[in-house]
Amino acid sequence: MAFWRISICSLLLLLLSSSTMATASIYRPRKRPTSSLIQEKFIQCFTGSSQFYIPLSTAFFTPNNASFTSVLQSTSQNLRYLVPSMPKPELIITPLHESQAQASVIFRSGGHDYEGLSYVSQIESPFVIVDLSKLRLIKVDIQDNSAWVEAGATIGEVYYRIAEKSNIHGFPGGLCTSLGIGGHITGGAYGSMMRKFGLGADNVIDARIVDVNGRVLDRAAMGEDLFWAIRGGGGASFGIILEWKIKLVPIPATVTVFTVTKSLEQGATKLLYKWQTVADKLDEDLFIRVIIQTANAGKNNAKTVTTSYNALFLGDAERLLRVMQQSFPELGLTRKDCTETSWIKSVLYIAGYSSNTPAEILLQGRSTFKNYFKAKSDFVKEAIPETALEGLWKRLLEEDSPLMIWNPYGGMMARISESQIPFPHRQGIKFKIQYLTLWQVEDNNASKHFDWIRRLYNYMAPYVSMFPRGAYVNYRDLDLGMNKNINTSFIEASLWGVRYFKDNFMRLVKVKTRVDPNNFFRHEQSIPPLPVQARY
Repeated sequence: MAFWRISICSLLLLLLSSSTMATASIYRPRKRPTSSLIQEKFIQCFTGSSQFYIPLSTAFFTPNNASFTSVLQSTSQNLRYLVPSMPKPELIITPLHESQAQASVIFRSGGHDYEGLSYVSQIESPFVIVDLSKLRLIKVDIQDNSAWVEAGATIGEVYYRIAEKSNIHGFPGGLCTSLGIGGHITGGAYGSMMRKFGLGADNVIDARIVDVNGRVLDRAAMGEDLFWAIRGGGGASFGIILEWKIKLVPIPATVTVFTVTKSLEQGATKLLYKWQTVADKLDEDLFIRVIIQTANAGKNNAKTVTTSYNALFLGDAERLLRVMQQSFPELGLTRKDCTETSWIKSVLYIAGYSSNTPAEILLQGRSTFKNYFKAKSDFVKEAIPETALEGLWKRLLEEDSPLMIWNPYGGMMARISESQIPFPHRQGIKFKIQYLTLWQVEDNNASKHFDWIRRLYNYMAPYVSMFPRGAYVNYRDLDLGMNKNINTSFIEASLWGVRYFKDNFMRLVKVKTRVDPNNFFRHEQSIPPLPVQARY
């Protein structure tokens, strides 16, 4: 298909704002209208112009609706952005068809954004959310080794629908099954098969997107530059993703999983140093991540640090044991540690579900992970010395609920060019670090958690990538910088843009300048267009 015109709702901004409008879901009238007027105009537009009837009770939610809060919170994961002091939308729209998904400032499909950008705006007021969670159709074509997936579907639903059709096909997407695929792939999408097949975004073969002019474009219509940009260039900068066409990958009928945990008292420091030297060189069928946290253990139930080696192997246990004996015997893996299973069951295992959990839980599309948290990320090119690890343990023991996840690279990740898609962290990367600090209740002294993770991040600076110090865009971190308003500074955006995208940032800016020169689609860390004076 090429492209076609959709309803006038794609131009809703023109109905509500002055001629200086800027983004697809936020508008900036010279005189701020009342909430009731905003809501009335949106509802009039949708009910008057849409080619599909939407019952108001199921499509529009205002703060006066009893269901407003539950809808807002339904997929939101970071509770920091749901506290009363945070801005709330004037209206939540839940379209049932793509033609109703045109008027958004904040494109929301999964609510998984680490800094809450899919459901909160700190730089725009008023704003409206278009919640795409009801657009979740999945069409799997085993003969074509592909699937069309609407943006509101979760990655867990995608896995389930693939496994429903075949036990020897899969997709190399995320480990957290509640991720909304619309936004997930826009940041890259890594998972436990990345060393074999690359990222989710590396395995996208087509897409459908609403552009700034309200057209629905597929790959042929949007052109290769825009298709390149949306696969890893970060969400909500170029348009609204409606669907991805993903390439299915071959997997064995039997895979193997294991988790082996070692505490400091069991030699965790030396073992983790060894893991760093081999993780990116292991057989590419093997993915071993390390989950690092504190726990009370030992005879005295004293607080310590534990390192859990959590793995997926695309093969049977016998071959896995041979690989481990040859490449990483220090872990001491035994047959008893290994569980042979199907790929869909391995998805549940890696996601942390118990062994008797039915695969149908993936169809719930809701996250069980809801916390107050702050996160950061790093990429590592050289093994971190044992002395530095000792300092790391000391700092982890200072925090209430710290968590680090180290994800190995190498394999296919090292063979794909840095410029193949906007995600640039490829050859030479040993592993990625995710840092988190979590708390369960609203803390009046939450600043202590922010201070702690920022100090930890500073401590790790000598041991991670430099010039730039890399970061993963799907672990959004506003500490790196943020856009302030419509007049986005290209220079300021470069501070965080090069960390996420390295040299690809400039190409993303050029694409943005061509397809959205007035910065209609924007948020706190969206890609900016070039300044007007620099375009000619």
